[in-house]
Amino acid sequence: MDNNKPTIAALVVAAGSGTRFGDAQMPKQYAPLLGRPVLRWSVDALRAQGDVGVIGIVIQPEHRATCEAALAGIENANILIIDGGATRQQSVRLGLDALAAVAARPAHVLIHDAARPCVSAALLHAVCDALRAGHTAAIPALPVTDTVKKRDEDGAVTTQSRDGLFTVQTPQGFAFDAIHTLHRQFESESLTDDAALLERTGQNPHFVTGQRDNIKITWPDDIALAESILSSTRADIRTGKGYDVHRLVPPQHDLHKLMIGGIIIPHDKALEGHSDADVGLHAITDALLGTICDGDIGMHFSPKDARWKGADSGMFLQHAAALLAAQGGVITHIDLTVICEMPKIGPHRDAMRARIAELLHLPLRRVSVKATTTEGLGFTGRGEGIAAEAVVTVRLPFETPADMSAHSTEINTATRKAI
Repeated sequence: MDNNKPTIAALVVAAGSGTRFGDAQMPKQYAPLLGRPVLRWSVDALRAQGDVGVIGIVIQPEHRATCEAALAGIENANILIIDGGATRQQSVRLGLDALAAVAARPAHVLIHDAARPCVSAALLHAVCDALRAGHTAAIPALPVTDTVKKRDEDGAVTTQSRDGLFTVQTPQGFAFDAIHTLHRQFESESLTDDAALLERTGQNPHFVTGQRDNIKITWPDDIALAESILSSTRADIRTGKGYDVHRLVPPQHDLHKLMIGGIIIPHDKALEGHSDADVGLHAITDALLGTICDGDIGMHFSPKDARWKGADSGMFLQHAAALLAAQGGVITHIDLTVICEMPKIGPHRDAMRARIAELLHLPLRRVSVKATTTEGLGFTGRGEGIAAEAVVTVRLPFETPADMSAHSTEINTATRKAI
């Protein structure tokens, strides 16, 4: 971040219950979206914006563990998780209070709804540039193009003029002290957006051109639309393949269980390995690493390292997924095949799919688990071990000529060093 620029903080509003979304157990901001929770897409977009420093995330207190899980893998001390209030306006005010207390008080703040995961870098830049140009408030707006009709209590319908009408989006940008003061002044009210507070005092927010596909997740069907929008910007489709095998042995201690696909499967033997020896998750992990050309599981989690003794392989899988996400990649499909004579995998197939989907924040429809035998042939046929093979499909942002040139320079430099 350029130290000569005014500091810009961001406040992500994620305290809603999402009642219209229709899932009481999973508020929309935590719903899975192409391998990441909806909230994570919004946070990652803000983190990638070089102008933004500290990021505050306002949540319901009971969702703290879920929020922390959504942020797993982010090594950034500039993220604050803040308990929100009963209304959106109360939550924003509490978030601004928390940001006001940080050591480097921000000059500006972007207030963004967590449920807008498709926000683009260009829109973020436009709002930030307007703030630096001296505007007290800058908000994305789009002119209303559809015919607008109004129906009164008696059912009478009239057509309204759409001249001068706009729909507005987030992030909305403000001079920090100005919006903080207004939220304190009108803290007892409940307005639908933060710019409305300026309007109450006769001030006009500056409009920047909004983004048509910066949709707000409101209904369950919006997830599929967001998937389509986010996938369209990732045209580099790659396939990765992973294979793993572990020996079957008598359990070495009470906690030594047979783990496949992230779940414990009852059996008289367990898999031998430095970690929990989950062949299924290991195969998927290697397949994911293959899509980004980043070695294999042993390079990242050496079997010689005592830290990984008995480790949960779910951690390895999420690490690989985080590396993919850091490159802007998304997982579109996972196909796992477990190869063994015993135990029978069929009764556990749905539980394995559910656990893999949970670990990777994927909808269940994107995870396939199959099983096969070798008809009594080989080490799996003799019951000496279990193997697993995984194929994954991912989408990454298509490389620009500048990206390819940079990669070429890196390769040439490495080659010269090797010579």
